[in-house]
Amino acid sequence: MAISSSALLPRLTEDAIETHGSKSVSKMEVKELDLHYGSFHALKNVSLDFPINEVTALIGPSGCGKSTLLKTLNRMNDLIDGCKVDGVVKLDGIDAYEDIEVNDLRRRVGMVFQQPNPFPMSIYDNVAFGPRTHGVKGREDLDMIVEQSLRDAAMWDEVKDRLKKSALGLSGGQQQRLCIARALAVQPEVLLLDESTSALDPISTAKIEELIGELASKYTVIMVTHNMLQAIRVSTKTAFFLLGEMVEAGETDALFTHPNDSRTADYVEGRFG
Repeated sequence: MAISSSALLPRLTEDAIETHGSKSVSKMEVKELDLHYGSFHALKNVSLDFPINEVTALIGPSGCGKSTLLKTLNRMNDLIDGCKVDGVVKLDGIDAYEDIEVNDLRRRVGMVFQQPNPFPMSIYDNVAFGPRTHGVKGREDLDMIVEQSLRDAAMWDEVKDRLKKSALGLSGGQQQRLCIARALAVQPEVLLLDESTSALDPISTAKIEELIGELASKYTVIMVTHNMLQAIRVSTKTAFFLLGEMVEAGETDALFTHPNDSRTADYVEGRFG
């Protein structure tokens, strides 16, 4: 099915529309979420909301459940044998597991991974891949989508004269921004970033952090990061995870300066992790 322009616009429930503009409006939320990989209890009774058009950071030591939660939001865990999810995941107040078709969910909730993973094709074809998959065939439409997506990813001026060149010739930082552009090309409403700067140099990291701040005006951004300074720099809300449990969540400044739980204080002050 072709993507219509109206289908690409963010969709809000009536309640969300009525209260839009308030910081309390949630784009996504999880309630009493438990996830098992076989006998391993990876997420334990997690309840968390993700405010619309804000950046939420998920922090915590390795293996604490951050990336597992991220992949649960767009059902990437469906691809893992033995994975069992209990609880509720909602997008715009609608059950993402019961009432939204999985391919539609993954279009609306895009994801960028830790390692840049451009396809072995041209820069243009990387960005056009998603829209083509969803039925956009016209060259004029694709040209417009490719340019806008690359502009949104802050790299149009860098690549506009080499769109037919292989994406594999880009630098690591450029490849990661291309992956962000590729995710944006189907106009998602939520963008998931799984440690998307951990493999990059400081200059590329700074560019992507600046980009994340700009993207929040159009998208709801949920990011996993091991870099606590990065969470402070770019997020408005932070949730701290430990051993599959969400210990606490709140406004980023408050969580880092006045945490409610001693475990959070120990982590943000560098006593473990």
